[in-house]
Amino acid sequence: MTNKEVAEILRRIADMLEIKGEIVYKALAYRRAADNIEYLGRDIEDVWREGKLLEIPGVGKSLAEKLDELLRTGKMSFYEELKEEIPPGVVSLLQVPEVGPKTAKLVWEKLGITSIQELERAAREGKLRTLPGLGVKSEAKILAGIEAFYRRSERIPLATALPVAKELIKALKEATPHALKVTAAGSLRRMKATIGDIDLLASSHKPEEVIETFTRLPQVAEVSMKGPTKSTVFLHSGLQVDLRVLPPERYGSLLQYFTGSKEHNVALRGLALDMGLSLSEYGFKRGEEEILCPEEEDVYHTLGLEWIPPELRENRGEIEAAKEGRLPRLVELGDIRGDLHVHTNWSDGASSIEEIAEAARRRGYQYLVISDHSHGLGIAKGLTPERLKEQRAIIDELNRRWSDFRLLQGAEVEIRADGSLDYPDEILASLDLVIASIHTGLRQERERITARVINAMRNPYVDIIGHPSGRILGQREESAVDMDEVLRVAKETGTILEVNGTPDRLDLDDVYIRRAVEMGVKLAIDSDAHNLYGLDSLEFGVAMARRGWAEPKDVVNTLPLEELLKALKRNRHH
Repeated sequence: MTNKEVAEILRRIADMLEIKGEIVYKALAYRRAADNIEYLGRDIEDVWREGKLLEIPGVGKSLAEKLDELLRTGKMSFYEELKEEIPPGVVSLLQVPEVGPKTAKLVWEKLGITSIQELERAAREGKLRTLPGLGVKSEAKILAGIEAFYRRSERIPLATALPVAKELIKALKEATPHALKVTAAGSLRRMKATIGDIDLLASSHKPEEVIETFTRLPQVAEVSMKGPTKSTVFLHSGLQVDLRVLPPERYGSLLQYFTGSKEHNVALRGLALDMGLSLSEYGFKRGEEEILCPEEEDVYHTLGLEWIPPELRENRGEIEAAKEGRLPRLVELGDIRGDLHVHTNWSDGASSIEEIAEAARRRGYQYLVISDHSHGLGIAKGLTPERLKEQRAIIDELNRRWSDFRLLQGAEVEIRADGSLDYPDEILASLDLVIASIHTGLRQERERITARVINAMRNPYVDIIGHPSGRILGQREESAVDMDEVLRVAKETGTILEVNGTPDRLDLDDVYIRRAVEMGVKLAIDSDAHNLYGLDSLEFGVAMARRGWAEPKDVVNTLPLEELLKALKRNRHH
């Protein structure tokens, strides 16, 4: 391990001790040792091999033993225990200027916040100002701190970039009649989980006027480059946005080129060359002759291909499929008949059962599964079997109200560290739908964590595995779970795998979605909403599923209610 890696672990321990409210000097001692190790001027491993750890300033007997364990085994049990107590996501909050250990602890304990994205959401919804010791001013400062944090980190979550792009497109169109078509391009149009900068494209007969208007939008803080057809600006949030403008007759080739991916475009240019053509953002050329492409379809049709949806453009077989007319009919938001994974204020959600049910009905859903946490996840105020019975009575009562909509009772049941489930089978059997998920012990080694998931899948009452990899984008890598083995067993047991739309999860990812689709393993696209606003996250789940080539037939919640219930019943008997 490098000096920097060791120092990083010691700093994280200090953060966790502070969040726990331990005596201040303990955390300080870890920080001091971290600084001394990072700037030691020698390799920490050499010092350790020579048995001279105690000679490093700030390293006493107890810390030397912990460092010895870390350098010998690659793990420190004290650190692992702390991570079990305090989710790593809570520690990540300290990266935000304006958030100290007390605030991190407060928002975690009172609002269950364990990620910067959740903190941003709570701040935007005005929830932080209601907490003791925080007010409107603190809330505004925290939001400014989050924006500063995003400026520092290279990639932006899709859910942060998409609303910004939509807002800019709307503002630009309203500000000038000369912007005819305006679209987001790049990795944002391909709906990647995280993106670099925001790319916008416009068609216009007066490009310079569009550029001029764009650079003057109120969202723009600083103009870094301005030319006749392109401009780069920084927004007040620190995000970089590039705009390119071409005349309408070249808009199709512009859109195709700047949507990418690079690999997809290289392959298309290769096809063009085979036909004696050259392809660029301006269109096709054959010698001196130009073939213009006002629509993006024109680019693909000229090459003898069907138009390829942006989410598929990664050069993973989509060009061959377009050539042979066998592109998938990708799942769309409108295909979804209901959401199978939402939380209410019975566990760690913010809305009542009735509020979230009405919100789902307004979306035109036919059904909604209330899936609050099981009691083993203490931090989420999980439900005991008695509370589940009380909840069932309320769900039954509400169902008498509607003829066009049905609430189902599910639960997100914790897969414990030993692989057993948080409820006994008779409780699981009484639920309409069971999602089994791992929230703790995510750092277990491959065999153990894979065995836990497989054990849950072999339980006849488990319908879905929730957010299978356990990743939190930008904060926590996926667990070591063997996803190929999980897919193999899911095929055998008929277990459904979740595509969780929560912006910082987006889990399963597109690579494994594609594998699931090829193997015939069914998927559920869920929002995992913890408030009414969270229902929107389903859109991001759909985007991931599309990137993984999923069609409506691959996704169980595109089924009408009766067919869904039949499919669940079949699997349980399986």
